[in-house]
Formats: sequence, C-alpha cells, structure tokens
Amino acid sequence: MPDSTVIGAAAPRVRFAPSPTGFLHVGSARTFIFNWLYARHNHGTMVLRLDDTDVERNTQASVQSIFDGLRWLGLDWDEEYKQSERLDLHRGQAEAIFAKGLAYRDFTPAHAGDDNQSSSAQGAWLSNPGMRELSREESDRRAAAGETFALRYRVPRGEGRVLRFVDSVYGSQTKLADEVEDFALLRSDGMPTYHLASCVDDADLGISHIIRGQDHLTNTFKHLLIFEALDAPPPQFAHLPLLVAPDGTKLSKRKHGPVVSVTTYRDAGFLPEAFINFLCLLGWSPKDDREFMTLGDLTAAFTLEGVNRANAVVNFSEESPFDAKAVHLNAEHIRALPVERLASCLQPFFEQAGFHATPEKVLAVTQLIRERIKVLREAVGAADFFFAEELAPYDPAELIPQKGDAALARRVLEAAQQVLAATPFDHDSLDKALRDAATQLGLKAGQAFQPIRVAVCGRKNAPPLFETLVVLGRDVCLKRIGQALTKLA
Repeated sequence: MPDSTVIGAAAPRVRFAPSPTGFLHVGSARTFIFNWLYARHNHGTMVLRLDDTDVERNTQASVQSIFDGLRWLGLDWDEEYKQSERLDLHRGQAEAIFAKGLAYRDFTPAHAGDDNQSSSAQGAWLSNPGMRELSREESDRRAAAGETFALRYRVPRGEGRVLRFVDSVYGSQTKLADEVEDFALLRSDGMPTYHLASCVDDADLGISHIIRGQDHLTNTFKHLLIFEALDAPPPQFAHLPLLVAPDGTKLSKRKHGPVVSVTTYRDAGFLPEAFINFLCLLGWSPKDDREFMTLGDLTAAFTLEGVNRANAVVNFSEESPFDAKAVHLNAEHIRALPVERLASCLQPFFEQAGFHATPEKVLAVTQLIRERIKVLREAVGAADFFFAEELAPYDPAELIPQKGDAALARRVLEAAQQVLAATPFDHDSLDKALRDAATQLGLKAGQAFQPIRVAVCGRKNAPPLFETLVVLGRDVCLKRIGQALTKLA
C-alpha cells in the first residue's frame, strides 16, 4: 500500500477503469475525458486500467473497441495496467482482510458465486447469519475439505455506525452500515469481485481522486469499508451525472442502438475535438457561456466545481440520430480546422466511396466544401461530382435558367463552351470572360451561371462556380456541357 503522502500529494493521480465487456460507451468516454482534463489541468497523472476480472464477459473485441475509441479521441495516458495481471495482489489483500476477522467464508451455494449483492436486488437480504457466525475452526475445516466458498466482507452490525464521505459533486453522503449487505470480495472460483479489485488497485496505485459515473455512488460506502480494511486513506470521490435519452432513461445500446457507441460518431465523421467539446458540455459547464471550446480551452477551464448534479440529456431521434448540438459544434470545429488537416480527415471518406482522390485534389475540393458540411461523411455527397467519371442523372429542366426556356439554356451553354475553350483556366480569367458573355446575352450573371453550374455539377446547389470550374478542369467542364446540350436537345 502507498503511504498517505502519495494520496495527499498536490499533483493528483486519477484513473479510467473500463470493463472490456462491450463497446466504448459515450458515457465511459466522457468519464475518461473528465479524468484526463482534471489530470492535465492540475499537472497530475492519468492512469488507464482495464478492469478485466470478469473473465466470462470480457472479449478481445471489446478491448479493441475501447482502445480504438480512446486513440480516436487523441488523448493520452501516463500509465497502463490490467487487473487480470494483478490477481495475486487482489487475493493476497483478501486473505489479509480475512485474517483480520473482517471477512468470512460463505459456503452457501445460493450466494457463493454472487459478485454484487445489493439490498434492492435481494430485498431484506443483508447477510448469511449461518455463515457469518460460523466458527473459524469450522470454516477452516470445511475449506480444507474442498468446499467452495465466496469470501464476504463482515459489515459491522448493530453498532449504529454511520458511513460518510463528501462527494465533490453531490456533497455530503451518509448511510448506516446496518443497511449495507455483506458483499463479496472473492467469488467461489477465487476471482476477485469488482469491489475488491477496484479498491485494492486504487490504493496500490495511489489514486488520489476517483471520478466516475453517478451509478457507482452507492458502491462508495462498500469501498470505504475496503479502504479502511486495507489501512489505506480513501481517495476523494467525484460522481458524474448520468447521460440519459430524451425519455429520461439511461443510455444503453440494447435500447437506444449504436448512437451510444463512440465509434458511431467516429464513423459518421465527427472530429474528435468536436466530440470531446460536446461531451464536456453534457454535465459540465465553464464559468462563462462558451460552447465552442478547443482542447486547450477545456483543459484550462475544467474544474470539478463545474460539474452539474442533474442528469444530462442526449437529444436524438430516429429521424435525427445525433444531438443537434453535437452536429453544430462539429460544423464549427470543421470550419476552424486548418484546411490541410481537414483534407487529411476527409481523404479516407472519399477513398471509402471508391473515388480516385489524390491528396492534391482533395485539398482543392476541401477548400470549396468546408462551409457546406457539418460532419465529414457529408463531404462525399457534397463533392461527388468532383471525382465521378459521369454525373449522376439529373432533370434537364434544372438547366433552364429562371425566367427562361430551353432555347435560352442552349444559348448560354454554347456561349460557355466557347469561353471555356478559349480562356485561361484560372479564377479571375473565367470570372471576367463568363460575366462578359452573360452581358452579351443580355442576362444577369446569376441567370446565366445556373445552366453552367447544373451542367458541370449536376445540381443547382454547389460550391462557387469559378473555383469549381478550375478544380474540375477544362476537359471535364467541356465534356459535361456537351452532355447537357444533348440532354436539352
């Protein structure tokens, strides 16, 4: 066990301790982010610990999902551990607690494998008197005979003892020890329970602050007893409000689908810095009214005092799978990103769509569409015509300018053919030549440019015309205008 000077050190040691039994949940990601921000704000240490002692439910796919999600977020950690590599420590501390008379063997089959009894789940069940009162000699005899048992903490009874701690978010918390059940430390197979392994590791690693979800708040009373049995000072606890769906229920994949998985946001084209920004505003707020915040802003501003007590709602629906605030913040971060980095983020999306997308062309296209997309995945639809060999089918009627007819559209496109064939293919030259052509036709620029835009892009809503023409190139533009004239015929 570390000495108390480690726990009381000015620089905090915090940990993120996911259980690899599923994907990386958005709530877990927020817990990681809050721990990371607290550590970095206070020049402390960030510990990543896989709580992988639940061997029946742990999967390598879940481990991979956790690391994939954390690496996408781009936040580092200073130390890394696996609980499964520390089992000897857990069992040794369980034996030490038993030797102090603070635990007893429970040979009862009904409870022998139980990991996480709770009064709410077990009704009036608080202990197993027959096992709790079993003499040490009889307990030793039965254990030596090979009977399986769970090791249970002997919670103080009938003393009127009050368990108490001050949570950094929820304030003073108290509970009578008589209301806490004799919880398991070791299962009947000898594996440590969550309660034991977590506390032993937190004490051994010198964790000074435990920042975790509010659903662990009631577990803290059990953990206080374990820290006491380990002769270790308890960390400072801070429990975070839950993330809930619009109907108020806790977010879960079973009920709410993939929208609660971090990788869903990644695959949809959220920027990690925007996703972090969004999650931070779920249950925490800075002292001012800012919403758009960089990682540097968040690190400088983050304090536990800013964490709210009320559960945070993630607003989504079947029609809109992502929270509108998340999408809005992502669009803002896209616009704030250096164009070179944004282009590198968009590159995989174009390649996955099957486009021949050279980095040079992606960079040129990125400058034209960055204001038109809210998530990276939208770039494929916003810019497909830059990469496609042939345009998607479109209605020839869209070629006809406002207050005009097919004959006028043909005159505009024929004039455009002549201009594009003879004019230097740069923005300023094209701008002047096409505007002059519109004037000669007696048209306003907007009226003349619509048929050209539809002809080369296949749609009315597209990036600025002259920049688009330059990126597409002379040959592509002339080919598509020729095809448009055929459509009009």
